[in-house]
Amino acid sequence: MGIHFGVDYYPEHWPRERWETDARLMQEMGVQVVRMAEFSWFKMEPREGEFHFEWLEEAVALLGNYGIKTVLGTPTAAPPAWIIERNPEIQPIDRQGRRRHFGGRHHDCQSNAAYRAHIKRFVTAMSQRFADNPNVIGWQIDNELGNSHGDLCMCDSCKARFQKWLADKYQTVEALNDAWGTAFWSQGYNSFSQVSTPLITAVGENPSAMLDWKCFCSDLIVDFAKWQADIIRENCPKHFITHNYMCFDDKVNYYDLGELLDFVSNDIYPAGHWQKQPHQPEHELAASHDVIRSYKKKPFWMMEQQSGMAGWEIMGRALEPGQMSAWAMQSVAHGADAVVFFRWRTCAMGTEQYWHGILGHSGNPGRTYEEAKTLTHRFTKHMDVFEGSMPKPEVAIVHNFRQNYALRIQPNHPELWYVGQLYQYYKPFYDNKIPVDFVQDTDDLSQYKLVIAPLQYLMTPELEQHYTEYVANGGKLVLTMRTGVKDAANICMTDRELPGKLGDICGIEVPEYDCLLQTTGSVLYDGGTYEIRKWCDIIDLKGARAIAEYQTGFYKGTPAITENAYEKGTVWYVGTEPGEALMTDLMAYLIRQSGVQALGTADAGVEMMTREKDGRRWLFVINHTGEKQNYRLNGTYTLLEGEREGILNPYEVQLWEQAGKTE
Repeated sequence: MGIHFGVDYYPEHWPRERWETDARLMQEMGVQVVRMAEFSWFKMEPREGEFHFEWLEEAVALLGNYGIKTVLGTPTAAPPAWIIERNPEIQPIDRQGRRRHFGGRHHDCQSNAAYRAHIKRFVTAMSQRFADNPNVIGWQIDNELGNSHGDLCMCDSCKARFQKWLADKYQTVEALNDAWGTAFWSQGYNSFSQVSTPLITAVGENPSAMLDWKCFCSDLIVDFAKWQADIIRENCPKHFITHNYMCFDDKVNYYDLGELLDFVSNDIYPAGHWQKQPHQPEHELAASHDVIRSYKKKPFWMMEQQSGMAGWEIMGRALEPGQMSAWAMQSVAHGADAVVFFRWRTCAMGTEQYWHGILGHSGNPGRTYEEAKTLTHRFTKHMDVFEGSMPKPEVAIVHNFRQNYALRIQPNHPELWYVGQLYQYYKPFYDNKIPVDFVQDTDDLSQYKLVIAPLQYLMTPELEQHYTEYVANGGKLVLTMRTGVKDAANICMTDRELPGKLGDICGIEVPEYDCLLQTTGSVLYDGGTYEIRKWCDIIDLKGARAIAEYQTGFYKGTPAITENAYEKGTVWYVGTEPGEALMTDLMAYLIRQSGVQALGTADAGVEMMTREKDGRRWLFVINHTGEKQNYRLNGTYTLLEGEREGILNPYEVQLWEQAGKTE
């Protein structure tokens, strides 16, 4: 495609006489694409059936004159006031039964038939209008589907659709009662029509019902996206369709949503005020890029890459010189073929007045603009060459939305967070310059030397067999606490001790466990004492050997971490949450035992990542700190971009190539 750098642009926010100045500055910066119109419904249709696309066509044409292509967003995340006036019922209902009203965004019920009729009319008109426009190359459906819909929507329309979803899944209400365990607390149903959306209860809630609700919500969002994708594909067969994800966000199953898309996109704000200050740790950002790549197992776009201070009512920290470029190239290193900066110019009105962009409020080019210009001019030519390339890690971490849903419903420990566990297991590999893939639990695991499968809380016979076969064929697998606790319907297993049939490949049983509520513990590992947190599985050995033992609790001296040889492979079972020191040393041992290769060594704050294609490998070395750092590569490479081998200036990004790379 040859498009690698862009900006999110809102020409409707600025006078027409400013547009050409923007286009000229974009061209000089190296911008090749803009995303526009994803929040412009009222300007394009101020009254039903009265379409005004002329301003947008003019903006598209003007940008095209400067060699800049356009991705159009369907503006269905913000229906205008005249639709709300006509159909107030499309405004969503929260868990407390309250209506969420017009005045922000995402004020829509995605199941509502009247709203879908409005969408069909508008998206049909918009897609037909721009189908043959030579400067339009693709579409973004809606905006951040799931954002702001955490406990929405629970209206009568959603209730009816949920009831149908359940009837399709279970066929009979008796099957639903059995799957949900409704014998508890007299929760049985005589018909699907008695099932409601999960409005707030007097006390407690059915975990199985809540799991189905979360899965229904995901399916509804996927269907909502398909509603638009089908229209666009019919009218614009030459255009791509994407959607801007939000890293690990879990309202919608991104693997399912990805099946509708030509490629996925992502939005990331490392220094948003909600992040860990002054910014989100780089290993979490890297993991977020890796999981985005996993959703379709192909390169992706960054549709919103932070370019300035971010915030609504509260602002985060300012970006240091070079930091934006380092974060942008981090996304490229992990598989992004295009980086679109949010936003072109800081808005002077509305909620996002303090969400800063490439240009400030004044519109005058400054430090951020010059930095972005330098970045695009340095790396565009290289991205032309390695476009379409992918990393090829030897390590995989299993990621599953249903596991996440179940543990959000019942976290077991108030601070146990599924994605947080993924981050914790990811970090030692990141620190050791070892690339990682995220995989679904049903994916082929045979290509990986080491597979980490944290919190396999929900278990099925098929998944048990899948892991068993991987290990039997020589795989090295890590399982953790809370494995095999429940069945697919979110009901506790009762046929044998934990971790169920996976106990056979682990060589253990877990007859008891302890929740470390408001306390921590310790283990003895490799002659040292280490902190542990949140949980302790009390383990009986059934053929495995203990490699760590508890040093606290009534189970002092019993196994905490075990190792078991099973046929051609090995399984490690981690019965607790390791503290940072234990995680570091334990993963170092597993890396050695698995024969996983590092890309090099470096000072703290230096990242390494590779992409590969056609026998060629590109290696990115990124300094995420404001100080000079040192590093050493494993292997012979040619420096393509960078000042000096082995030394990185503050926030410097170096690009290396290794030609003739073999599998």
